[in-house]
Amino acid sequence: MVFSGLFDLQWWAYPLIALGLTHATIAAVTIYLHRHQTHRALELHPSISHAFRFWLWLTTGMVTREWVAVHRKHHARCETPQDPHSPQVLGIARVLWGGVFLYVRESRDREMVERYGRGTPNDWIETRLYSRCPYCGLVTMGFADVLAFGVGGGALIFAIQMVWIPFWAAGVINGIGHYWGYRNYPVEDASTNLFPIGVLIGGEEFHNNHHAHPTSAKLSSAWYEFDIGWMYIRLLEALALARVSRTAPIPQFSLGKTECDADTLRAVITHRYYVLAQYTRSVRNACRKEISQLDRLAAGRNEAGIDARSAAELLRWLRLHTWHRRARRPLTFDPTLRRAHLLRTVYSMRQELSALWSRSSATRTADQLLEQLRDWRSRAESSGIAALREFARRLPHLV
Repeated sequence: MVFSGLFDLQWWAYPLIALGLTHATIAAVTIYLHRHQTHRALELHPSISHAFRFWLWLTTGMVTREWVAVHRKHHARCETPQDPHSPQVLGIARVLWGGVFLYVRESRDREMVERYGRGTPNDWIETRLYSRCPYCGLVTMGFADVLAFGVGGGALIFAIQMVWIPFWAAGVINGIGHYWGYRNYPVEDASTNLFPIGVLIGGEEFHNNHHAHPTSAKLSSAWYEFDIGWMYIRLLEALALARVSRTAPIPQFSLGKTECDADTLRAVITHRYYVLAQYTRSVRNACRKEISQLDRLAAGRNEAGIDARSAAELLRWLRLHTWHRRARRPLTFDPTLRRAHLLRTVYSMRQELSALWSRSSATRTADQLLEQLRDWRSRAESSGIAALREFARRLPHLV
């Protein structure tokens, strides 16, 4: 007779239990490993912090220090050959289906772990048990599943637990999250948001939002996005088990301002991705009309219009996709588009605006940067492009 476990349940209960257990693991990964340990976006009470750590030892065998180090290196080397798991470099199939092997390979680099894994737990139980014997937790979890739910049900639940994090976290988030989806912010990498309801992966669906504001405890950004991980954090905060350290800055406006000042400069740098997103949205229709008009003029003269591929790249740029997926590099304008005054102007002005917070500006004083911003605004207002002029007039409202 096959052992049926301590709990004799209906067949449909076993998948539900598996989903509940895997969701607890997802919550531990996003709250403890990602937002707390890696980015220090929140502080956790020692009791709940260790509860998460213990549960991850049971269900994944992951070592906190190794996970943190790999993810920090991902941010530091994003979309480069040094990125541990970029689908732009390694290909989507390899990251989606083999992301866990990429993680394991990278985590074995002791020098990398030492460099990027600082500040993680190093207490007695970590050094003597969790790090020394990470697979002991998996064996314990397997026995517990079989004991509770029997050989058949327990094995099913344990199997789902074992593939859940490797597929969804190492594969889907690291793979599809840098390959397909929508974007709220034109960050200089390929990160995307997968779905506006962040429940299945604990809110990690908002990967583009996270790359724009990596130290934010809240991953959702737009009004229609729901981050269940943030809901759990707020509940923990209400129970005095968590304290939020940082969230993404929210733009503030002063409609009475008409000139750029030090507050405007500070706001533009703080909300740089918001500013770039608003800039792109402001000039979108004007660029599309220009492309259509140039194509009509070319057709009337029996000439070739704007190259279709170049126009497609421009439209991607207008949708905030600043990363060229096929070429695996930041998106740039094709030379054939530069002959159009409006297209050339809106692109060059965008590049100049982003230069305000680039590394090359680090040696400039605040007064020099403010003068640069005022000069940019003056040239935008006199560009003759209505959409660009309107954006420039609204810029001082940001404070």
